[in-house]
Amino acid sequence: MGLKLVCQSCTMPIDNIADRGNEKDGSLSSEYCKYCYQRGAFTEPDMTYEKMESVVKTQMNKMNLPVDTIQKAVASLPYLKRWHKVKA
Repeated sequence: MGLKLVCQSCTMPIDNIADRGNEKDGSLSSEYCKYCYQRGAFTEPDMTYEKMESVVKTQMNKMNLPVDTIQKAVASLPYLKRWHKVKA
């Protein structure tokens, strides 16, 4: 099984190109999902790390994902490109 691409803001899988955000020139982002990133910018530029933790938990709970999967996603947030410097 190969590496999976995940949004470097929220952990959402972005292997499906329909889930990817886009750059200013319209090209697809290989780093961010369509919910976090559009037209070359974050959709919520003032999003805090703590708010993103809450969003991830809420959205994954709505999908009825296992608790351990949710915990792993939240635990990986500090290592994502968007949050790495914030939590370093």
